[in-house]
Amino acid sequence: MSKRLDYNQIAPAGTKALGGVYGYIMQSGLAPVLVDLVYLRVSQINNCAYCLDMHTRDLLKKGMKVEKLALVQAWREAGNLFDARERAALAWAESVTLVAQTGVPDSAYEEAHAVFDERELVDLTIAIGLMNTYNRMAISFRNTPQAVLEQ
Repeated sequence: MSKRLDYNQIAPAGTKALGGVYGYIMQSGLAPVLVDLVYLRVSQINNCAYCLDMHTRDLLKKGMKVEKLALVQAWREAGNLFDARERAALAWAESVTLVAQTGVPDSAYEEAHAVFDERELVDLTIAIGLMNTYNRMAISFRNTPQAVLEQ
């Protein structure tokens, strides 16, 4: 699989705008590890190799144990390995990412809203939307994961 085009070079203003949203999320007050965990789960759902590689590396650098990282995809079966905020964020990320299938039901909203205040929930949803956009860019234009480049 080869890269189709470099969207950073072709549309720098567009990618800069996405970077602005990323910057907003990073200063939003949401815990950086929680945000990266959500980014990883969204990327798993979308099968974005580039983003999976990047967010796995980011979480390892931030001290997440490999045992926990290995269970992100099966977080519901991981007992108390994920705390209440992580579980709520992962459930919300799944429902929002799969919006065409889920319709983001009231039960999903109520579960997330029980753990996150309104501002946090909006910021989390912006982060989920951003990662879905980044996934679509990386997949569509065939960004190469760092792991492949290191071979």
